[in-house]
Amino acid sequence: MNRKKQSIMGMTFFGPALVLLSVFLFIPMILTLIFSFTDFFALNPSLTHFTGLSNYFQIFKDDDFRMAFFNTWKFVLIIVPLQGLGALGLAMLINKVTHFKGYFKVAFFLPVVMSLAVVSTLWIQIYSPEGILNAILGNFGISAQPFINSSSQALPSIAIMSAWQGVGMQMIIFLGGLQGINPALYEAAEMDHASAWQKFKDITLPELKPLCVFVFITITIGAFRMLVQPMIMTGGGPSHSTYTMVYDIYETGTVNWELGLASTMAIIFAIFVMILTVIQTIVTRDKKEVDTHADKKAKNA
Repeated sequence: MNRKKQSIMGMTFFGPALVLLSVFLFIPMILTLIFSFTDFFALNPSLTHFTGLSNYFQIFKDDDFRMAFFNTWKFVLIIVPLQGLGALGLAMLINKVTHFKGYFKVAFFLPVVMSLAVVSTLWIQIYSPEGILNAILGNFGISAQPFINSSSQALPSIAIMSAWQGVGMQMIIFLGGLQGINPALYEAAEMDHASAWQKFKDITLPELKPLCVFVFITITIGAFRMLVQPMIMTGGGPSHSTYTMVYDIYETGTVNWELGLASTMAIIFAIFVMILTVIQTIVTRDKKEVDTHADKKAKNA
């Protein structure tokens, strides 16, 4: 009887979460997969037909999708090292600070809790021809830069803004990892007259490797989902230079109402991100884990 009561109590707590997950996650995922094989048009759903794999062939022939794919990759290649290494550097600096450490934590973490829409609007003013950034450059004798108004500078400018906005989260993660390293390891290294670079290479980096893998994967996934920044700051321009995959999915599904094609793009996008995450995890896997796995296989054989 007690087991039955416990089961009922467990379902009472788990049931609402399961309903919400089904309504907002599982059912939409299933519908997206189904719609990706149709020409579903939201304004006239009665004329929907099964099209098989034609949507998948069509999107790879689409110039906008190919450009969005290239722009997304470019953004990822800029922001992942910029934000990841920036967060690690900030964490190491704050870890060395003895006074006002709490102030620096809050100061660098504050942009994370701000809305991306607000941050993007703020940086439009910073990047404007009469903005503070061009004023600072002018003091050094550098002519005013177009930044988000230039097709060559718009994407890197958005990447810098995005890194500034999100670096605080990864900084806190790295800071927790640094504070968890045993100080005796550094004391032993100092007794061996190890340099600062040797201590970082042989102690800090190996101890933080699991966190590095986690941080770089989360930054990568977040970078592939970029939408708000180009939507507010550039509208995907100039000349589609900031047009991303998620932006293309959004416009296809909510502006053009071609939900079948948008669903296909979403499926391709999800598969691509999953494959990339798996590859990144395998590449950054600890050598000890690989050796242990190989030893287990050898014993079983």
